[in-house]
Parts: sequence; C-alpha cells; structure tokens
Amino acid sequence: MALSPDDLSFSRATSDDIERLVGVREEVMRVVWGLPADVDLSVEARQTREYYEQAIPSGRHASFLVHDGPAFVGCAGISYYRVMPTPDNPTGRKAYVMNMYVRKEYRRRGIASRLLELLLQDADDKGVEFVALEASEEGRPFYAAHGFVPMPDEMLLKG
Repeated sequence: MALSPDDLSFSRATSDDIERLVGVREEVMRVVWGLPADVDLSVEARQTREYYEQAIPSGRHASFLVHDGPAFVGCAGISYYRVMPTPDNPTGRKAYVMNMYVRKEYRRRGIASRLLELLLQDADDKGVEFVALEASEEGRPFYAAHGFVPMPDEMLLKG
C-alpha cells in the first residue's frame, strides 16, 4: 500500500522544536547546495537558531514538520515581513516560502502539496496575499502547478 499524506503526522513547529528545525535546515542546505558533510555550517546553524528564537514566538515565521511515526519526513516554512504599501499590495504584507523539503524516499506522494497548502492557509489566516519564493529548476513545475508565476519586475543586487 502506498503511503499518502493522510498516513503521516503534520504539525506546526513551536519554540520547543527549534533544535529540530536547526538540524533540518542544515540537512536542507547540504542537499540543496550539494555540500559535503565536512563543510562547516556552524555559523549558519547559530544564525538559524537565533532567527527561529525570534521569529517563531513573534509570529514572523511558521514552520510545519512531517513525520512518519518517529521518522522525519519533511518540512516547510514561511516568513512574514512588511514593506511600504503599493497598488498591487495595499497592505504591504508579504510572505516568503522557504525550507520546503521532503526526504527523497517520500517524494511524489503529495506531501509537498500538503505542506504548501498549510503554508498558504497560514498566510491567508494572517491576511497576507503576496507570497513569493525561490525555486530550483526541478521545483518550478511543482510551484507553477500551485499557481506561482515568475516575477519579472524584481532585480537582485549581487555583492
């Protein structure tokens, strides 16, 4: 029998989950950037911990964790921020999806879709309509299927 999202446990991360989230973030960075185990990510871990310690209690970040019994399956996060209002975003409220990750052996079962639904519902509950993300080439079709479109009007200053 194929495993589906209904067979898994999805939970909103709390401050009690910060160490788990820091470890997951390291796993995501190693997988996404192809970093070997000997690359030191202690600075990133310290900064990630500090970020979560401030952002989770304040509501500026929400993360969801997925487990198959005790086994970690995946996670996703959304960060909230505000900019000056514009005609296309009159509240100035924005959200950024990040740390979207499902372990390889669990992919293509609807888990990422369920995680994205949880993030978008959280944004909707907060009245945030402007949601952005960065997607890998592999991830672009997934996000496009969920209504995301490329943003032609933004530019990035590379230092």
